Amino acid sequence: MTAEEPELREPDLPRTMKVRQRALRTGWTTGACASAAAKAATALLRTGEPADHVQIALPSGNRVTFKVEDSALEGERARAVVVKDAGDDPDVTHGAHITARVSWSDTPGIELDGGEGVGVVTKPGLGLEPGGPAINPVPRRMITHAVAEALLGDDLDAAPEDAGAPADPESGRGVRVVISVPDGERMARKTTNKRLGILGGISILGTTGIVRPFSTASWRASVEQAVSVMAAQGESTLVLCTGGRTEKGAMKMLPKLPDVCFVEVGDFTGAALRRAVEHGLRQVVFVGMAGKLTKLASGILMTHYTRSRVSTELLGEITTDMGGTPELAAEVAVANTARHAYELWERAGLLGPCGRELCRRVAGVLERFCAEEAGGELAAQVVLVDFTGERMVGMYGRLAR
Repeated sequence: MTAEEPELREPDLPRTMKVRQRALRTGWTTGACASAAAKAATALLRTGEPADHVQIALPSGNRVTFKVEDSALEGERARAVVVKDAGDDPDVTHGAHITARVSWSDTPGIELDGGEGVGVVTKPGLGLEPGGPAINPVPRRMITHAVAEALLGDDLDAAPEDAGAPADPESGRGVRVVISVPDGERMARKTTNKRLGILGGISILGTTGIVRPFSTASWRASVEQAVSVMAAQGESTLVLCTGGRTEKGAMKMLPKLPDVCFVEVGDFTGAALRRAVEHGLRQVVFVGMAGKLTKLASGILMTHYTRSRVSTELLGEITTDMGGTPELAAEVAVANTARHAYELWERAGLLGPCGRELCRRVAGVLERFCAEEAGGELAAQVVLVDFTGERMVGMYGRLAR
């Protein structure tokens, strides 16, 4: 077995994530809860009237209502709390009291910061500025949008975009918003935050506002079912996407394929491939970002974070193979995250060749898994997308457009 033919592994789920005997219930991300708390606190600061419930817009444009657990005026600022309901996802932040404190500023606009229990970014590779709070880009836009609605006293456009520099219509003032999570530092000990360089608390996360239980065996069953449904409709090309953003990007790349061909595979690539082979499918397209592709290239077919890690050493090897300097390869090999390695490649002008080589290795693993573990042949095409999920930056194989 060569370095390019790693041992194929499909580790089992943790015992606590076995199949549940009922339908899975979705929940809300920390980003959605923070947006609701921030809107409630801003409205209280502006009007002096507390609210029992508050409505926010999700990135999809849908509007949802949250219960406000607690709110109060504290001198010259307002505080509001929303309790996170993670649904049936095994999430360490389930039940967290996501808290927003809002105060007036002298100038228009919205200043956002993290308080107690929200981690501070200390390393590159996360798409956030080191030294700032671990509040991811989509939650930032959601919070800004929700606060702008409260400041202006009206619903804004459905899609939460950057709200510019909104201000209270009467005074012209903006606000400062501080998001905190009591006990967040303890919660963060059960996450990978410290290893990623996020210290002192949890991250405010989410790309859709909704928590879907990707991490459970029931999700694996839903992936297998989706592949069966696709095969039953006579389709021959299966497109596996790691999440909602990559699925959206894949649909743009392959507009002629019906929606049933696209499956959000989550962590369960191996399970999806086994089912595809059972149904006699012959072609799979895998669309993903650098982290998941690196795990797959390492031979890991069940990529849940508790059962696998990103091998930046493999990315360092790819750097060397694609003509990178020894210094760059060494830096990539100890990168903080796959995203950090991606950024190093991009700065060195090697993202194209290194991305293609990563895709080639993933395709080899997928095809070998089908032949050696699933008992069938399946041709694999692999696409590396950027961190919006929509721009192709590397590809191996020919996409059937």
